[in-house]
Amino acid sequence: MQAEAYSNVRNNLKSFMKKVNDDADAIIITSRDGESNSVLLSQDEYDNLIENAYIRSSKANVNHIMKSWEQLKSGKGKEHNWE
Repeated sequence: MQAEAYSNVRNNLKSFMKKVNDDADAIIITSRDGESNSVLLSQDEYDNLIENAYIRSSKANVNHIMKSWEQLKSGKGKEHNWE
């Protein structure tokens, strides 16, 4: 993750937007005071973070996922054709 000064991002916003989308990486936008830094990331990355936070917010969901993962690792997984 790279850090860029606010003024540089402001002057080159389009290229930084392209970079975060192409590279699936975030850019830290630094402020002069160092206390109000922000992060620029693609909408896909943001949506993924929000979805994961939501899924992990439920202990029941996490337990179900972990149980399913253990079943798959022990060879109890089943292949499905959803078409």
